[in-house]
Amino acid sequence: MATSKQDSGPFDLTIRNGRIGNADGTRFADIGVRDGVIVAIEQGLPAGKEDVDATGLWLLPGGIDSHTHIEQLSGMGVMCADDFYSGTVAAAFGGTTTILSFCAQHRQDRIPDVLADYAQRAKEKAVIDYGFHLILANPDEQALVHDLPRIIKDGITSLKVYMTYDKLKLDDYQLLDVLAVAGEQSAMVMLHAENHDMIRWIAKRLLERGHAAPKYHTIAHDALAESEATNRAIALSRLVDVPVLIVHVAGEETVDIIRKAQQLGAKVFAESCPQYLFLEASDADKLGMEGAKFCCSPPPGDKASQEAVWAGFKDGTLSVYSSDHAPYRFDASGKLPKGDATTFKEMANGVPGIELRLPLLFSEGVMKGRLSIEEFVALTATNHARMYGLAPRKGAIAVGADADVALWDPACKVVVDAAMLHDRVGYTPYEGRELQGWPVRVYSRGRCVVKDKELQVERGSGQFIARTRPEPMIDRKPSAGRGLFSGLVGLKNPFSGK
Repeated sequence: MATSKQDSGPFDLTIRNGRIGNADGTRFADIGVRDGVIVAIEQGLPAGKEDVDATGLWLLPGGIDSHTHIEQLSGMGVMCADDFYSGTVAAAFGGTTTILSFCAQHRQDRIPDVLADYAQRAKEKAVIDYGFHLILANPDEQALVHDLPRIIKDGITSLKVYMTYDKLKLDDYQLLDVLAVAGEQSAMVMLHAENHDMIRWIAKRLLERGHAAPKYHTIAHDALAESEATNRAIALSRLVDVPVLIVHVAGEETVDIIRKAQQLGAKVFAESCPQYLFLEASDADKLGMEGAKFCCSPPPGDKASQEAVWAGFKDGTLSVYSSDHAPYRFDASGKLPKGDATTFKEMANGVPGIELRLPLLFSEGVMKGRLSIEEFVALTATNHARMYGLAPRKGAIAVGADADVALWDPACKVVVDAAMLHDRVGYTPYEGRELQGWPVRVYSRGRCVVKDKELQVERGSGQFIARTRPEPMIDRKPSAGRGLFSGLVGLKNPFSGK
């Protein structure tokens, strides 16, 4: 593929002699870049002002991580360890060139104030491109009728809602309100699906019996809590005929529920994360408080659950692979607010993973033959771009796309050590793992961001990406069979009764 733009002067950048991997195939070709955009892909391109020989390397689209918690105050009032500088630096060193992070509304917050706050912090600090999802905790009339339509128009075309956590959870009625507005406004709704009362009921009985260690977190968050809530979320989305995406899928039964719903035609999509491929519930059963380093919600399962997630990625049941980077330090500022006396209900919930997300999957998936390079690219970049309104600008190496390119060395071997990582967490649950394959150079919009293990760009050089309608919403054709919902389509004010 070449374009007439090739004749308008020398390229700013050429990357030559590498093998390009996209979700739809691979080829040996050179990449020509001008003004941050790919303008030519063909063999034998002339040298650019910056000329890179990529012999022996894979040229892959820069990763998109669509599930990150950065510089975010949790529902428990705990601030993440990473700000938009350290978080995006860590992402870049792991081959990711675009992140979507959460702007968290707490119940008392005004949505415009929340978004303005996060936007300012990211603008000052981010080194790669970014966008936002809104965490919606208070779906009142102001939010549903005024704020959501406005922010969706401004390019924040996705939001997240919770079915658990005391300070964030929405009931089913509220979820239906949110889904109805999302359907009308063409936004993607992401759901944290766990049954709140199941977890609360088990946790109360565990604590009454003195079972407070980190390992009991995995018992309180029984796999049935995830599968029940997922089944209910799918039913709610079917009622109003609006697509949903279930985030951080962990359990074997949950994967099966999603697969069967998809086979029946339900518009349900799903995501999973490194912790559900590479960690197990038993990791939380360590001496003292060490198990807290492995605790997230939903918790990892057993070997069968890991295999179910792998199978879900392979057959398309799970279409995006994100980090769910939740960076909390192993001290009173994060995981252990009461030191060794912290109960499993009091510790900050989540694990870091933004830098290791791609190397883990490349090593254990591509290099060990569990995934093709095309499947790797789809799961780590292309499907994210399509799901969240970033395509065709992001997610593929193509003429007209941003020059977001990671150069991967499949022969590079790395032993994971927390000291080598660029986040501010201070530990990694993947300590000591030997990985094969690593991004050795990373470009964002044609700018070299990482080279020779050094950062090449300044803080604040990333750009906010206003997103368009997600593809599942573009393709949406409301079902004629849902008579109840047919009378609500086009409802401008869900409180008006009109």
